[in-house]
Amino acid sequence: MYKGQVFVRWSRGPEADLEGSAVSRDGLTGMKMPGLSANPMVFEEWAKDLPTTVWVARRLCDYLHLRDDDQGSADVRPWVLKGEETGRGPDNEPLVRDVEPVAWIAESVIAEAEDVVGRQRGAWGPLHRPARFGRGGSGESG
Repeated sequence: MYKGQVFVRWSRGPEADLEGSAVSRDGLTGMKMPGLSANPMVFEEWAKDLPTTVWVARRLCDYLHLRDDDQGSADVRPWVLKGEETGRGPDNEPLVRDVEPVAWIAESVIAEAEDVVGRQRGAWGPLHRPARFGRGGSGESG
């Protein structure tokens, strides 16, 4: 069986991610990080009264923008992996090493997760950064 914690990662998949050095890069600086950025699926104690479906849906949708934003790609899909957390990335996300792919997550599961998140009352979305920082370089957007 698999060792380590369970995570979900939005990317072009295990083959692309595990080819070569199996590391993520910081989008701002380009620095290599000591593992792959992933989202933990661990159910946190503070959320113990939250329905499991809401917790899982939120975790699955946290990085949906990687597929949907203007830099995203239809090739970007979520997949489940197990591994050991080796540190934290610039958005405080776990960095995972000794990665073992488990499964792709079906688009129907993501559609259901989006529906669950959409029915919640509060405002929620991906991390937003001030527009003045643009998309890199001199601060120009685009």
